[in-house]
Amino acid sequence: MKFVRRQLLAWLAVLGLLLCAARVGAQTNGSVTIVEPEDGHRFEPRTNITLSAEVEVAGVKRVEFLSGHHLLGSVSNEPFSLVWSNVPVGSYPIIARAIRADGPSVDSPPIRVGVYNALLTFGLDRVPFLNRNKVADIPLWQFVASLVYIFLAFYVSKTLDFLVRVWFRRWVEKTATQFDDLLLSVLHGPIKIIAFVIFLRIGLEVFIWPAVVQSFLTKSFTVILAATLTYMVLKFIDLVMSHWQKRARPDSDRTFDEQLFPVIRKSLKVFVVVVGVLVTMDNIGVNITAAIASLSIGGLAVGLAAQDTLANLFGAVAVFVDKPFRIGDRIQLDGVDGTVETIGLRSTRVRSLDGFLITVPNKTMGNATITNITRRPGIKTEINFGLTYDTTTEQMKLAVKILEEIYRGHPQTQDLMISFNKFGDSALNISVVHWWKGTDGRACQLGMQELNFQVKEQFAAANLEFAFPSQTVYLKQDSEPSAGLPNTPPQKS
Repeated sequence: MKFVRRQLLAWLAVLGLLLCAARVGAQTNGSVTIVEPEDGHRFEPRTNITLSAEVEVAGVKRVEFLSGHHLLGSVSNEPFSLVWSNVPVGSYPIIARAIRADGPSVDSPPIRVGVYNALLTFGLDRVPFLNRNKVADIPLWQFVASLVYIFLAFYVSKTLDFLVRVWFRRWVEKTATQFDDLLLSVLHGPIKIIAFVIFLRIGLEVFIWPAVVQSFLTKSFTVILAATLTYMVLKFIDLVMSHWQKRARPDSDRTFDEQLFPVIRKSLKVFVVVVGVLVTMDNIGVNITAAIASLSIGGLAVGLAAQDTLANLFGAVAVFVDKPFRIGDRIQLDGVDGTVETIGLRSTRVRSLDGFLITVPNKTMGNATITNITRRPGIKTEINFGLTYDTTTEQMKLAVKILEEIYRGHPQTQDLMISFNKFGDSALNISVVHWWKGTDGRACQLGMQELNFQVKEQFAAANLEFAFPSQTVYLKQDSEPSAGLPNTPPQKS
């Protein structure tokens, strides 16, 4: 017990020596005090403020007056006084710093002055009771005036929100565009918070608060305003993407839209949130250089690792934006010929004409030359009818007339071209070029079959014969034919 008592007495003796040394050092360094203006004094906007300091420091080279990190001016000779001219509205912390020729500089205790119009205090600072009594070294009139500003900010924001909902909505209903409707949906709600924060900040900034309270209020207002603006941007993204999806749905595949739109929406939201957080942190004094460097390195690593995946994703976006094909279309590209079954974020699946399912990466789709068979305006069919060489001219004209009546009379005939175009090796050729109205290949095949049956029937009724490949061979003998033997006629094969 005696040992503990001795140790305690020893520690108290050391502490006393340290306090004495600190006091002696403080007396050695001297002191600086701001004598003008008084702490908490108020000035009218754009006035001139005289700054004066009493300096009890040996070897003073100059005295600097600072507001935060901003140098207001410096004085080299006594009296250490200067004029701060044309001061704008605000609340300013001020210190005087004595710069010594040798040794450390000495700072005065900080004071705070306010520059604002007397009307902004509602005359409360002139009430002796409210100005004399203080809570946490803050005059009571500032608390009362703050409550008044909160009340006013609340009702001003409510009024502004009402004007947006009523007056702006009436104007929106008169326009035919959808953009103003989206803007109204975005502004409704957040505009009230933004107006409240801005008006309250303007009101409270004119008061003289302790440095801790001032820093807390400034950062709080910044965070609330940034969060509200970020929410507005996120809401705007939701509304625009929903509107875009509704407009794209009749012309595109729903399955593909349901896969792609959420990815685009989430990517945009993540980007907005990251940018909003970084900007907010920078405005409240947080060093974001390291965070940006980390994001850059992480983004580079992810980009290198997921290079093919990102290429396929951008290929899917290119397919969606350009729309070279849709599900159900028959396409041809790089040896692939078939019908599109699904369009995903990574690949597109095509069912070939042989029935095989072919998976094509979307990055290939984005760079390939694609032929969309289904998107053709009609189906072209070329037919050649060959008639025998013993067909007369009148019969050829009749054949052309029959073909014209049969093909031209079909309701799905979009265009037709018929001509007796050439004398073939074994037939008189009539060319028929027919364009089917529509892109349904199956219906076209069935329709052409019906037309060909009619051609067959009417050609048979008109005794028009179709030619088939044949040759006429003439045999010539070197010697004269024997007596009594007939000449050998040409043989047809």
